Amino acid sequence: MVEIVTAADARRWAVATRALLAAHRSEIDRLNVYPVPDGDTGTNLYLTFDAALAAVVADHERRGVLGRASLVEDVSGIARAMLLSARGNSGVILSQLLGGFAEAVAEAGADAIDASLLTNGMRKAAEAARRAVVHPVEGTILTVADDVARVAQRAASAGVTRIGELVAICHDEALASLRRTPELLEVLRDAGVVDAGAAGYVLVLEALRRVLEGGSDDLEDPTAGENVERRALWGVVGPGTAHGPLDDGVPESHHAILPSGPAYEVMYLLDESDATRVDALRERLDVLGDSLLVIGGPDLWNIHVHVDDPGAAVEAALAAGRPHRIRISHFATRLAQHRAGVGVVACAAGPGIRTLLEAAGAVVVASGPGGRASTRQLLDAVLETGARSVIVLPNDRDTLMAAQVAATAARAEGVAIHVVPSRTVVQGIAAMAVFDPDAPAPDNAVAMAQAAAATRHGGVTVAAREGLTMAGRCSTGDVLGIIDGDFALIGDDLGAVAEQVLDRLLSDPRELVTIVTGVDAPAGLGERVAAAARSRRGLDVTVVDGGQPYYPLLMGVE
Repeated sequence: MVEIVTAADARRWAVATRALLAAHRSEIDRLNVYPVPDGDTGTNLYLTFDAALAAVVADHERRGVLGRASLVEDVSGIARAMLLSARGNSGVILSQLLGGFAEAVAEAGADAIDASLLTNGMRKAAEAARRAVVHPVEGTILTVADDVARVAQRAASAGVTRIGELVAICHDEALASLRRTPELLEVLRDAGVVDAGAAGYVLVLEALRRVLEGGSDDLEDPTAGENVERRALWGVVGPGTAHGPLDDGVPESHHAILPSGPAYEVMYLLDESDATRVDALRERLDVLGDSLLVIGGPDLWNIHVHVDDPGAAVEAALAAGRPHRIRISHFATRLAQHRAGVGVVACAAGPGIRTLLEAAGAVVVASGPGGRASTRQLLDAVLETGARSVIVLPNDRDTLMAAQVAATAARAEGVAIHVVPSRTVVQGIAAMAVFDPDAPAPDNAVAMAQAAAATRHGGVTVAAREGLTMAGRCSTGDVLGIIDGDFALIGDDLGAVAEQVLDRLLSDPRELVTIVTGVDAPAGLGERVAAAARSRRGLDVTVVDGGQPYYPLLMGVE
């Protein structure tokens, strides 16, 4: 039985992990509690890891150390690259898991990983992932990571010293914990599925187990030595439910600049601190305000929070370490030392949407189901604007977390980022309509957040599989009507369901209607719904050929 993991083993593990995630991305996508082909946890995990591995290989080739880098270099490199390439919430959380493990390896400065270091790494990985989520949800990847860390500690305490045996124990526990996720989260239990993000984490551990057990001569062949228990577990997956994406343990974003929230934005870097004091700081800031984001470690942390008492937020930092590059912004007034120039980065799921947003002055990043924008792509777009202050419009709820991480990275390069929580393209269009390039970024962010929040949104799609919705059980091929993110209607005709969605959205007095047709919209669908809207007196109606996949029609009313 193997007793250590070398740098060569770690490189083989990375290749095996990428292969397993590639082979099973569709299976994990189907675990999402969403009856349309929009749940892409598996795709996000694969693309995150694939991009990170490619970045590390390119860096090692440039430095002439490919295949010869130390264990610390390899592990730390993949962890940092994953943070920058992270797609969706699942990708960000996986990057935090690997970041915590890399921290343990770096602290030990070891040439190889033994059972003791693996145990410590599993603990730090679980802690790092949970720290990244201010208000965690149980029954997700966070729970499975915690369970694996605990069983590793118990095994080590019981005298397990062979790392191959310990990895097998951890992988078995990950499978068992994954099986328990529906017991902890009602939305999973109702759907008859296990957590998608946690399923991806099981594959990460399975890859390591396969490397150490030598079950396949070709570790890039993901079907060799298939894990029977995992396949059996995934094989009993039932129909999905349409309560919306689970977000892999991450609650709704608290990173928006909302006019009804605290008056000040406080940002600073913190060093000369340790994890214990940072944990205490996180707890203190969570009480003081909202929109809290704490990323980094072990030596440098980036802090962002919205508060009414900025002095208290800085004072809390003094107790935790050495804060520097402190920036305090008041949302309601023009900053006296405002840096000139405001840029906008916006995500688009179709060519028509891209053209519209570009015409409004945004740098556009392609992002949509099956190919959501990564942290690296968003950061590159931010820098491409050349502006010192940039507004970011994710235009998709599953891209919010990647936008937050990109914002943190951009701040370290001296660019002020404001993430407006646009969860759909129609909210992004509404936000762009009020963008004023001559106004300061904070003022723009407030106005754009208000416009996005004031836009009710809906649409129609076709169910890709059976599922439970707010309107009852749907069958494959049913037309689903979406209202403010929930599946509220079931029918058999796109136009009829779209008109019902429009009626619901216009239940309150509104003035503007925006209709965005998708690539699969039948001829005349947009104009049919537009005519229904124009039949109501006083409405201004706009139809946009968006070209987005999966959603034949999207609507926004303001």
